[in-house]
Amino acid sequence: MVRAYSMDLRERVLGAVIDEGMSARGAAVRFGISGSSAIKWVKPHRQTGSGALAQIGGHKPRLLTGELRGWLLDRTKTDFILRRLVAELAERRVKVDYVQVWRFAHAEGLNFKKSVLPAE
Repeated sequence: MVRAYSMDLRERVLGAVIDEGMSARGAAVRFGISGSSAIKWVKPHRQTGSGALAQIGGHKPRLLTGELRGWLLDRTKTDFILRRLVAELAERRVKVDYVQVWRFAHAEGLNFKKSVLPAE
């Protein structure tokens, strides 16, 4: 997983560029980071005056809530196939991916297992 560089390193790179008049790429070589990282740190510092970290990642809200959640819970009382649920949602003009429907089913504790005996 990606991890942000420390604030100490950012401050040293910004200090070399701003206080010492070094280029961003020169400071990057000096501190052993990529030139693009140094440039990405210097540009916002010149615009805002802050070298604070930008947000990494975020939260994507769930699409299958409210009325859709109720419809899906009613629909899954009988047998269901996730890909068929995706197709039915598309008919209802809801654009979702297979993974979103799987996550919904997993979060709600829904499952439908075929029986192992062909006679059943």
